[in-house]
Formats: sequence, structure tokens, C-alpha cells
Amino acid sequence: MTFRTNLQQEPAVNITSSRRRFLQFGLGLTASLAATPSAFANTLQQPDRKLSLLNLHTGESIDATYWAEGEYQINELAVINKVLRDHRTGDIEVIDKNLIDLLNLIHTKVDSNETFHVISGYRSPKSNAELREHSSGVAKKSFHMKGMAIDIRLPKCQLSSLHKAAVNLEIGGVGRYSKSDFLHIDTGHVRQWGS
Repeated sequence: MTFRTNLQQEPAVNITSSRRRFLQFGLGLTASLAATPSAFANTLQQPDRKLSLLNLHTGESIDATYWAEGEYQINELAVINKVLRDHRTGDIEVIDKNLIDLLNLIHTKVDSNETFHVISGYRSPKSNAELREHSSGVAKKSFHMKGMAIDIRLPKCQLSSLHKAAVNLEIGGVGRYSKSDFLHIDTGHVRQWGS
């Protein structure tokens, strides 16, 4: 893991169909592990899952291998939570592992080595309410407040390509914001909007 920050002080870390897919994967994996000892060895041989993020508001970035040796890496996830915190309040929330996996899938789908630029990760209820006062495009019950949504762009990847990859996965919500040049993805129910 590589973590870079411009901050002097670190805040404390408080540690559908799309969900059906994740649950089915987990149940299938559990069943296969119970069935044969060699299945566990296969899990350990799964490729590592990596994620590179740059928070555009704080300047913090991370290159994390968040899944290795058949399991999520707790320390890496904690740093991802920190990088994706609410930059307005400093509040940190546990980011949904399904969202992190979804970012990894999209990255693979568009075949990019670039770092995701993060416009918005976790949003505290206070920040969400303030944003709603100035924009009709902010949901009252935003998935950002649950650590289940992120707004991103990917350098050297057209927004249309990023959007197409996310939509084709049929996992969660996908919002395209062409004027602001970013994509919203979340792990809520499957839906899409924007232009």
C-alpha cells in the first residue's frame, strides 16, 4: 500500500439484484469451501484486487491491494475509508466493500491503469443537507451517506466509456453527469440516469 497525504493531522478512523449477485457469490464461495478443502486453496489463488484513488479535495491518494490471500485486507480498507471521508467535516465511514469491488470491476472492464479521481465519496448527513440546499441533484437519502456511493472520473478514459462499462455490469445505480465530467456509481438497486 502506498498512501500519500497533504494533511498534518489524521482524524480517528471509525472502523436488488446487484446485492443478490454479491450474496450469491458469497454463498457459492462458502458452499464450495465447505465441500472441499482444495476449494480454500483456490480462493487463496484468486488474483489480488487493487484500487488506486486520488481525492481531488484533499490531495490524498492511495494505491491499495485491498484483497489478497483470499481475504479483504483490513488495514488497506481503513485507509480507503480515510481517503474517501467527508472532506467537509472530516467524518469517516466504512465504505461498502461491494462498492470497492465495483470500482475494481469497472477499472478492469475499461482496461485502465489510471487512478480514479474522486469528486465525492462518503458524505455526512450534515454535508448532504448543505449540498441539497444548493442543488436539486442531491438525493435526500443519498447512498453517499451510507458509504455506498462515489462520484469519479478516470483520466484518459472518456466518460462515455466509463459509463458504458458501469451500466453493462448491471450492478447498482449509475448516474452520468456530462457537464461536470463525472460518473456516480452506487451499490443500491439497479438504475441509471443523466446524460
